[in-house]
Amino acid sequence: MSLHLGDTAPDFTQDSSEGPIHFHQWLGDSWGVLFSHPADFTPVCTTELGLTAKNREKFAARNVKVIALSVDPVESHTRWIKDINETQGVTVNFPILADADRKVSGLYDLIHPNASTTATVRSLFVIDPAKKIRLTITYPASTGRNFDEILRVIDSLQLTEYHSVATPGNWKDGEDVVIVPSLQDPEILAKKFPRGFRVVKPYLRYTPQPNR
Repeated sequence: MSLHLGDTAPDFTQDSSEGPIHFHQWLGDSWGVLFSHPADFTPVCTTELGLTAKNREKFAARNVKVIALSVDPVESHTRWIKDINETQGVTVNFPILADADRKVSGLYDLIHPNASTTATVRSLFVIDPAKKIRLTITYPASTGRNFDEILRVIDSLQLTEYHSVATPGNWKDGEDVVIVPSLQDPEILAKKFPRGFRVVKPYLRYTPQPNR
């Protein structure tokens, strides 16, 4: 099953390090980040799960729940979590799905034969409160995820969801944004952007971040 942006994130029930997870129910009205790991006790993933725990408050401040996945069973996750806590100086405070039967991996197309016929690829999904997939990223096994970038994209998604703007390249929270080209009515522009905007080209108009 190939998933695309805008598709409904598949629902599932699966065991985890924190007990059974009914995914859509667990998400509730939150945004979600679901990310997969090829296996427990792998070095890059150990550092990533440590970073996830360290960034838990940043995710929570954005109304984002995080959940990891590996094809190993709960007993293995429990041992791995001890290693993560010890080596990364954290307390893992989010669930890790125990997808030993590959149920969730199949729903999210996480097993790519060119990479592995048994283990998952390292994919990440950002899911909105309507359970729609808003971002997908697949990483090679050798490259750790950039959590600053994941948080930056979530900031952009949440900003552009509720305002008629888009974020330019290398944008960070607090910087100017661009007005979407479809918005042209002068009265609406004045109402939506009371601090004004700078016209570089008719299609390229910068304005201060609306929710700041």
